[in-house]
Amino acid sequence: MKKALLVIDVQRGLFDAAPRPFEADLVVSRINALTAKAHDAGAPVFFVQHENAAELAHGSSNWQLEQNLTVGAKDTTIRKTTPDSFLGTDLQDLLTQKGIEQLVICGYACEFCVDTTVRRAAALGYPVILAADAHTTHDKAHASGAQIRAHHNATLADIASFGPVIEARPAAEILFGQQAQ
Repeated sequence: MKKALLVIDVQRGLFDAAPRPFEADLVVSRINALTAKAHDAGAPVFFVQHENAAELAHGSSNWQLEQNLTVGAKDTTIRKTTPDSFLGTDLQDLLTQKGIEQLVICGYACEFCVDTTVRRAAALGYPVILAADAHTTHDKAHASGAQIRAHHNATLADIASFGPVIEARPAAEILFGQQAQ
């Protein structure tokens, strides 16, 4: 099954300022490991970047990808303005053109853009592997970033009504292309 990696909203304006998201540096490291595996297997990598006029204006320093992310020359950038990486973007067309059959999803924020994109991908017919330790969020008044991530790993992996399987797996266990054989 041909896979692509979606890295959602790992941007300076969301990662640089204190307090930083839960396990921010570890998450970036795990994303870089996933990106390296995808590159080695020839799997497409998409960096999705959120934008809004207030905190994440297109082209601003805050809009840029987190400084420690490894980005390949052939990786694709997708600009979005909603939590759904598909809505109002050309992501679906690009996945179709590349013959992608399954998505590996990681990034920020567990309860917003990651959650929405995972659900939309499944609704569009893509089986999804959520990189269980490579998505993050900030602590909230009602729950810590760790609790929110654990909740979404359990909840998203428990949804069967879309048809395609959604599973949550540690980044180290996720393989691409020939590696998955």
